[in-house]
Amino acid sequence: MQSAGTERRSLYIGIACAIAGSIAFSLKPVLVKAAYQHGVDTTTLLALRMLFAAPLFALMAWWAGRPETGFSCREILGITALGFLGYYLGSFLDLAGLQYISAGFGRLILYLYPTLVLLLSAAFLQQPLQRRQLTSLGLSYAGITLVFSAETQLGDRLDLTILGALLVFCSAVTYAVYLVAGSRLVHKFGAMRFSAYASLIATGFVLAHFLAIRPPQALIVTGEVYGLVAILAVFATVLPLWLMAEGLKRIGANQLSLVGCIGPLATMVFAWGFLGETISPVQFGGAVLVLAGVLIISLKPQSAAAR
Repeated sequence: MQSAGTERRSLYIGIACAIAGSIAFSLKPVLVKAAYQHGVDTTTLLALRMLFAAPLFALMAWWAGRPETGFSCREILGITALGFLGYYLGSFLDLAGLQYISAGFGRLILYLYPTLVLLLSAAFLQQPLQRRQLTSLGLSYAGITLVFSAETQLGDRLDLTILGALLVFCSAVTYAVYLVAGSRLVHKFGAMRFSAYASLIATGFVLAHFLAIRPPQALIVTGEVYGLVAILAVFATVLPLWLMAEGLKRIGANQLSLVGCIGPLATMVFAWGFLGETISPVQFGGAVLVLAGVLIISLKPQSAAAR
């Protein structure tokens, strides 16, 4: 049995991991937008990111250890499908959409995924929507509408803004489907081990996509892009996955959801500091509504905390 001091230390470590992981994840759209400024295309950028990250995913899988039970054929197919959906298709749609919208707006759209999980569960798992959940949906999508209205004032092409928002929203949908469909496998194999396996599988899909439309020499890019991709792969992809898994283990999903609200706000600050993106009162107000809506459904009442 752990002492009070040991439990308190574990709690502090979990909170620190969750904060660091959320902030690290928030760097991703900023680094992607910075790489686009050097002329790299989406397919090449994604291929480079996965190539840089693949050895670290393999190390993460080794660190997590072998599962207590082996994989059935159905489970292998399930992990393969979820790796394709959540880590290949979802990543590609996200990166493609960021060509047309700001990093802060893109991150907020992705952060809608808990509301999409809610809607998918209601549609396919017959879980009725409660008043609290309907309030959450209203706040979140009112906030996104506000931010979108501000975003349309930043560019000359409304059609491209809409395209970018739709691509990133589709990415959020794929991640929500990944969470709903993969919940049993994640529970069985553990978040870190499952993420590592799914990411390695996704790397194969990414490279197949790249080689189908680009020659291998397209991977030769400028030193600035390699530097950005290295930071993207290590500090905004693999490290935050490990930190968030560790935080989840130590503080639980409710507290992790609370700390995770730092992420979209951190993206807006980083994008303002490094990319010169504006943060208008309308954008900030919309972001607050989105985060409030997500928190309402992410933080469960104490009596229902255990699933």
